[in-house]
Amino acid sequence: MALLLNRSDVQNLLPMSKAIDTVEAAFGELAAGTAEMPDRTVMTDAAVGGWIAYMPAYLKSGGALGVKAVTVYKENPTKFDLPTTIGTILVQDNKTGVVVAAMDGGLLTGVRTGASGGVATRHLARNDSKVAGVLGTGVMARSQVLALAESADLDTILVYSRSDSDAKQAFAEEFSSITGISVQVAESAEGLVRESDIVTIITSAVEPVVDGSWWKPGTHINAIGSHAVGVRELDSATIVKSKVVCDQVQACLNEAGDIQIPIEEGVYSADKIHGSIGEVINGTLPGRENDEEITLFKSVGLAVQDISCASLVYDQAVAQGVGLEFDFGG
Repeated sequence: MALLLNRSDVQNLLPMSKAIDTVEAAFGELAAGTAEMPDRTVMTDAAVGGWIAYMPAYLKSGGALGVKAVTVYKENPTKFDLPTTIGTILVQDNKTGVVVAAMDGGLLTGVRTGASGGVATRHLARNDSKVAGVLGTGVMARSQVLALAESADLDTILVYSRSDSDAKQAFAEEFSSITGISVQVAESAEGLVRESDIVTIITSAVEPVVDGSWWKPGTHINAIGSHAVGVRELDSATIVKSKVVCDQVQACLNEAGDIQIPIEEGVYSADKIHGSIGEVINGTLPGRENDEEITLFKSVGLAVQDISCASLVYDQAVAQGVGLEFDFGG
C-alpha cells in the first residue's frame, strides 16, 4: 500500500525547523558523494510561459529515493486561478523501488526552498546580523521569511515588492504575528538592501532588481528566485564583489542566469565561484572568513532537497497515521 498526502498533510508534517535541518544534511551528503542526483530534465513551452522539470535523487545514507515533477507556469494565477508553481513527488522504497507515497510537491517546494536560504544564512551570515530583508512578497517569499526567523537572531525583517501597498502591509502584519519579529514594509528595494544585514531575493524578475553599489560590507545575500538560463535578479557587479557559494556549482553553471550572464559578459569566470554549500557544511571549505566580505548563496533548487524532505514527510505520516492509503495494483 502507498500513501496519498495532500498539501495540508505536508504542511502539518514539515515545519521549517525540521526542513532546515533536513536540507542541511542533504547538502552535506551531496558534497560528500553519498547522494546520487542526475541533472534535472528541463523543458520549456514559450507559448504558454511554461517551465517543466523532472528531478530524481537518491540519498544513500538515509535511504531517501524518489522523483519530483515540477512546473512553473507564470500565467496560472491570472488565467486559471492556479498557483504559479505546481509539483508532485513520488517517494520510493530504496530496497524494492516500490512507490510508497505520492504527495503534493507545491508547498513542499516552497518549504524546502525557504529551508535552503535558512541553511545558507546559518552558515554564511554574520553572527551579529539583526536586520534581514526579503525582496518579494509572493507565495515563495512566505517560507523565506519563516526560514530567516528560524535561522538568525533577528530584531527586524524588512519586505518589499512591486505589489500594491495594502498587499505588502497585509503580508508584513501576518508575518509579524507568525514569527514574533517586527516585519516592516520598506520604502524601496534600495532602502531595504542598504539597511539589511541579510537579504533574500525571491522574485519572478527577469532583469536585475538590485544594484551592486547598494550592498554594505558584511551583507549576506540569498539569491533564490531566478533559476533559469537568460534571466537574473542580480546585476553583474553584485556577483563580482561577492563570495559566491552555490547549492551545487555545476547546477548553477547549467541554469543560473545570475552567474551565466556575468561570465558571458567577461566580467566573471566559473573558477571564481567559491564552492558549494555542502562543502561549507562539511567543513571542507571555509564559509564567511571575516565580517566585511559579502557572501552570496546562489540556488537553483536541487532534487536532494525535495526528496530528503519528502522522505521525512512520509516517515512522519506513517508514524502519525496520516494520509490516504491506496494500492496502484487495486
